[in-house]
Formats: sequence, C-alpha cells, structure tokens
Amino acid sequence: MATDDSKQALLRALVDRVLKGDGTTSAEERDRAFRNTDVPTPLRELIDKVATKPTQVTDADFTAAKAGGFSEDQLFELVICAAVGQSTRMYDAALTALAEATGTEEN
Repeated sequence: MATDDSKQALLRALVDRVLKGDGTTSAEERDRAFRNTDVPTPLRELIDKVATKPTQVTDADFTAAKAGGFSEDQLFELVICAAVGQSTRMYDAALTALAEATGTEEN
C-alpha cells in the first residue's frame, strides 16, 4: 500500500506530466484548462463542463471547440487537463477537510 507521501508524489508527477510534458497544445493552454480559468471562448463551455458537470458534455461541445480551430489531439489534451485539474482540487480540498476534522497536519 502506498504511503501518503508516495501518493502525493505520484499525484504531483501526474500533474507535472499533464502540464509540462510533450503535447500539441502549449503549456499555457494546458494550465488554463487545468485551472479552468481564462479559457478561450471556443473551449470555455467544454472545459467548464468537463471540470464541473462532466455528465453534461455533448458532441456539440466538441463540435464548437473544433470550429474554434482546435484539433482532436488538442481537445483530448485539454479535456485531460481539465479533468485532472478538477480532481486535484477535489483531492486537495478533501485532504484539507480531513486534516481540519482530525486536528492533524495536512499532508
């Protein structure tokens, strides 16, 4: 079983790879999708839905993003960034809440 430190290291390695690894989109675009902030208009609805309402993502969201000039590879990368970003925020919030509830230091 992985320790809390190794879990944190794995998460940080994932985030680093998603944001800084090789890709067809720029690191800045990936970071915006990861944070779900300052996302360009053609992507805004898709990225926000992936992060906050994933069951509501439709083909029309992808069609609109493609019409904005983004390729399927770029959309794949940005959707992954949005999902990992939201998951990371939720994970960090859960660790903070757990630490507060138990009176322990956040890992």
